[in-house]
Amino acid sequence: MSDMNSPVTLSATPRVDPPMAADERTMLLSWLDWHRATVRAKCAGLAPELSSATPLPASPLMSIGGIVSHLRWVEAYWFEVVLLNQPDLAPYSAADPDGEFRVGLHRPISELLDEYDAQCARSREVTTRLELGSSARAVTDHRGRTTLRWVLLHMIEETARHNGHLDLLRELADGTTGE
Repeated sequence: MSDMNSPVTLSATPRVDPPMAADERTMLLSWLDWHRATVRAKCAGLAPELSSATPLPASPLMSIGGIVSHLRWVEAYWFEVVLLNQPDLAPYSAADPDGEFRVGLHRPISELLDEYDAQCARSREVTTRLELGSSARAVTDHRGRTTLRWVLLHMIEETARHNGHLDLLRELADGTTGE
């Protein structure tokens, strides 16, 4: 048993390792799902009151809950708003571009994780209906329409980057480290 001054290590969380050899679609989806599962692994066993901690003075909105909320809304944006041209229901706006991070400061981490999981399930449903080269229904900027392939690669990058943030925030919150 560790004492209060010893860092805790996250136990092995069941994640499915991506295959070493597979077709492009399987590789992209497997890596994205691995990183999605890592989000939950980084939050496993976190005391609820620690999810809203913002230990970085230069980033007053950077909390574990804020990142989970952000990732939930990033999934919704790319898979539903961009690929399907559905309305953007996210809690951010021109007046409050960081609204999804603020939401994460005030909501229980268990609810945020459940909403993230549900959003990831909706994103998976979208991917089953589209080919990798399918063009998005919405145009996001001057570069034109993106494809499902681009969205999947971007979501791998986005989720992996924020998993690094979750690593740091979790260690600062309670000393827990892990893969």
